[in-house]
Amino acid sequence: MELIRGLQGIARNQRGNVVTIGNFDGVHDGHLKLLASLVAKGLELARPTLLMTFEPQPREFFRGREVPARLTRFREKVHLLRPTGIDRVLCIPFNERTASMPASYVARNVLRDILGAEHVLVGDDFRFGAERIGDYAMLKAAGDRYGYGVSHMGTLRLGDARVSSTGIRAALAEGDFAMAEQLLGHKYFMMGHVVYGRQIGRTIGVPTANIRLQRYRSPLSGVFCVSVHGLDRRYEGVANIGVRPTVDGREPLLEVHIFDFDEDIYGRLLTVTVHHKLREERKFPSLDALKAQIELDIQKTKEWFAA
Repeated sequence: MELIRGLQGIARNQRGNVVTIGNFDGVHDGHLKLLASLVAKGLELARPTLLMTFEPQPREFFRGREVPARLTRFREKVHLLRPTGIDRVLCIPFNERTASMPASYVARNVLRDILGAEHVLVGDDFRFGAERIGDYAMLKAAGDRYGYGVSHMGTLRLGDARVSSTGIRAALAEGDFAMAEQLLGHKYFMMGHVVYGRQIGRTIGVPTANIRLQRYRSPLSGVFCVSVHGLDRRYEGVANIGVRPTVDGREPLLEVHIFDFDEDIYGRLLTVTVHHKLREERKFPSLDALKAQIELDIQKTKEWFAA
């Protein structure tokens, strides 16, 4: 899978694509169904497939920290997209220039002239262009005018629920990881490199691997039973996701105490899969009280994995 950054990164020999456009936050089961259809259309037309997405997400650009929690950072999104069989991911910086592109410009200059689209497949709630004026009907008319096919996928439902990033965020917030997994099509995880922290965990006997969340907001907050991948084998552990109020933290952080492991892993890329919520994050009156609670969290986590 090729990763292309910016429209200027499209070479002449990378034109002529079967295209889809969207945030694809979470790369959930609805996204996977759309991408399977995209790959099938690419095979039918004998053309490469291309997914066009944006960083930051448009709503993050417009709403900043008031935006709903993001399910996947770009690295995590790419990780989930690799097995789908799509050929190219085009990541476009979302800025003032991108936000001001008229829908007509996107349909003609971007899809036809730059990408050389042969076909465009979009989701049921697709909107595009400045002020989100463009809709499916406008895109279909543009495709007829400029010579590329246009089709859309209907809504994917799980029972009475629409499969959506909004529904997944709600399931995660409620600690319903079974429902989140059903909607996602995979267990929920976070990825990141281990960074240096304040070493407070080590001073109280519970060293942690610290990963910056680098999101406007996290879909999770609290203490969780997790498994860790990216080391010599799968490990189990307990994780705190939040701002660490006991030590006056400010930056959202993922802190993982990995069981039966004590090696220097600064800079390593870890994948942390979240299985079960133990409790909410809270402020303790002292480090001794925090340590006592962490020891209880460790015991409960080991019992949960053993059950």
